[in-house]
Amino acid sequence: MQRSFTLLYTSFLGMCLGSSFPSNINIGGLFPTESHEYEVFRFALSHHQDIPKLVPQVDMVKMGNSFSMTYACKSFLFPTVSVILIPPILPSYFLVCLICYLVSLSVLQKVLDTAAERSWLVTSVNVETMTEASFLKVFQDLDKRKEGQIIIDCETERLTSILKKIVEQGKNAKSYHYILANLGFLDIDLTDLRKGGANITGFQLVNYTEQNVSRTIQQWMEFENKDTKVRVGNWKRFSALTYDGVKVMSTAFQNLRKQRIDISRRGNAGECLANPPAPWGQGIDIQRALQQVRIHGLTGHIQFNEKGRRTNFTVSVMELAPSGPKKVGYWNEDEKYVSTATFMRGSNDSSYGLQNRTYIVTTILESPYVMLKKNHDQLSGNDKYEGYIVELAAEIAKHVGYHYKLKVVSDGKYGARDSETKMWNGMVGELVYGKADVAVAPLTITLVREEVIDFSKPFMSLGISIMIKKPTKSKPGVFSFLDPLAYEIWMCIVFAYIGVSVVLFLVSRFSPYEWHAEDYEEGNQQNQEQTNEFGIFNSLWFSLGAFMQQGCDISPRSLSGRIVGGVWWFFTLIIISSYTANLAAFLTVERMVSPIESAEDLAKQTEIAYGTLDAGSTKEFFRRSKIAVFEKMWSYMKSADPSVFVKTTDEGVMRVRKSKGKYAYLLESTMNEYIEQRKPCDTMKVGGNLDSKGYGIATPKGSPLRIPVNLAVLKLNEQAVLDKLKNKWWYDKGECGSNDSGRKDKTSALSLSNVAGVFYILIGGLGLAMLVALVEFCYKSRTESQRMKVSTARAAAASAAQTFQSGGGENGRILTHDFPKTVQTLPCMSHNASMGLSASGM
Repeated sequence: MQRSFTLLYTSFLGMCLGSSFPSNINIGGLFPTESHEYEVFRFALSHHQDIPKLVPQVDMVKMGNSFSMTYACKSFLFPTVSVILIPPILPSYFLVCLICYLVSLSVLQKVLDTAAERSWLVTSVNVETMTEASFLKVFQDLDKRKEGQIIIDCETERLTSILKKIVEQGKNAKSYHYILANLGFLDIDLTDLRKGGANITGFQLVNYTEQNVSRTIQQWMEFENKDTKVRVGNWKRFSALTYDGVKVMSTAFQNLRKQRIDISRRGNAGECLANPPAPWGQGIDIQRALQQVRIHGLTGHIQFNEKGRRTNFTVSVMELAPSGPKKVGYWNEDEKYVSTATFMRGSNDSSYGLQNRTYIVTTILESPYVMLKKNHDQLSGNDKYEGYIVELAAEIAKHVGYHYKLKVVSDGKYGARDSETKMWNGMVGELVYGKADVAVAPLTITLVREEVIDFSKPFMSLGISIMIKKPTKSKPGVFSFLDPLAYEIWMCIVFAYIGVSVVLFLVSRFSPYEWHAEDYEEGNQQNQEQTNEFGIFNSLWFSLGAFMQQGCDISPRSLSGRIVGGVWWFFTLIIISSYTANLAAFLTVERMVSPIESAEDLAKQTEIAYGTLDAGSTKEFFRRSKIAVFEKMWSYMKSADPSVFVKTTDEGVMRVRKSKGKYAYLLESTMNEYIEQRKPCDTMKVGGNLDSKGYGIATPKGSPLRIPVNLAVLKLNEQAVLDKLKNKWWYDKGECGSNDSGRKDKTSALSLSNVAGVFYILIGGLGLAMLVALVEFCYKSRTESQRMKVSTARAAAASAAQTFQSGGGENGRILTHDFPKTVQTLPCMSHNASMGLSASGM
């Protein structure tokens, strides 16, 4: 902006001063041919006829002719011309300033060096001889570099031509921001530029609403030279600057006259063609007088500092709104830029016409946020899309009260800044470079994005989560009925069973209460024998029966034996109850074994690759994180070959599904939960969220939509509309929930594979029993053959005949052969049991 003010000042004070101090002061003026600035110059002189009187010496020169400019300047210097007034629109303006410098005449000008001081990279293009092709090439280069901020600094006539070309080439789109670096924003016809939506900023020096300005314009219209009468609209900034320039000079010379300062020439002083040039010593007095002027002109307060720069002035900052040019602030040296734009809902001017304009809403195709309908080819506009974001955008538009058009981001990215070019891509880039008005999408609120765009309050909270391929369900093994208890417990139970049986056997042997007398016949005599029912086998049988919660015909009689039995029963009660409680869950639920349960598991292994979406907030989170685990993960991801980053979320999900469990995808938890509910239902979320963040609606910096959109989000949250939308698109439309419930109904009934081991044990037990019975039969037959002194085969045949005969008695009683009478035993104990081990007791 400083450069504009400097040009303002030099436009009417590029002066060469000289001559003595007579009653008349010759004022030289150089103006372009066919310019009405000369008439304004004469009009201004007619209003300043005080002593000393200002006498015009005017020459009309051709634009671009440096020779004619030099000759005209020389012709002014040799006569007694005190001031040369030139507009800066002349190409030879700076040549005249050089001539005046050589002869020590005053030129109040300062070249703007702010860009050099601040190391700004400025690309300048000379538009003086620009053709249609070169103009198009300039904008093609700007589009390649994604540069949309353009400053146009040229005279009004050429500026009008350039703006016309901008409209013809379609470069008046919203992605461009033009800054018109002249001080007559209201003097430019910007009607055609309103249609494209481009941002137009400019500056206005003359306030046409001030009383002295309107009065001067009215006097100009009534100027006595009727041939020069023009429309009010043609009284532009150069006219006001010319008028104020004459007023400054008149005031300065009046002050010099009052101070009686001698400004007369002596000899060849002020002769620019002398060799060497002859400076004029009194020029410094005139410069000092000009610097001391303090007046209020058509262009505002006029005052100069010791360096000849104009100070304490104010310039209005203007923007092109749909309703026309609008003041949005002002600038002065003390306060710098001050914004005066206010936002009032319902005001078309202050809100830039929210209700009367169709806004571009950028979004991204991402399920379930934005999806194409199945019949989208037959639809148009916003009707082609469906999803959470589509309904949210409609709700916000209804609450704010504006029309909108959904536009899917062209590069399919959310938005990140390129580390080399420093350019933004994705939806953030479309907001930054003016291609969209608002972004309604699952766009994460981050610090780096907040620096270039504005976010609303979060409409959804989430965090980074881990997606893996769902492990295949482990099928139950043959001995899966053993799974409710760990193998260590089973081993302890076996040792406890043996230990209890041995202890029971020992205490029964030592306790006198376990012994009792029993009669038996031996020949013709009746004898008694001390017996003990708890031999080692009966002890094992008792412990096994108690453990299986079955009974036995014998039980301990002694206190010590009953203590052993009691604690064993209590032990078996707890073990069997625990086993039964876990058995149902282990047999009816097919468990899945996940190789990854947390981010720490991912970081400490290399077999399973993991990555994020390229150019997204998740990638930025790991890149900026200072947590050791996440730093380790980022180091792996950025150096992995092949790359673990994906361009879209769909690509990441497909990579998880096709990797056979060798790739994990890091993404937002909301998307993870949604995909888990979609067919083929082969992904799952593991572990907790790695961070906490939120999705927000984004608008460009300073957008009038920011406040009403933010209020709409808060209202939707309070009305629970946001929760209803999430339930609708995540769970009500889920494809895996109903299928899972069907599976649970099926798995509630045990399959054969769940209990196959029990059948195997049963069959094995039956086979073992038959084998033992055969061994017993053979052993018994051999024993009988030795006793009866017959062959083993005959004894076996006799035993078999006894076994398979079908009707030998009543009530199941079988007639025995005439074998000698043997000792009768109890079901669990031999009568011959003693302190040693009898045949049946052992």
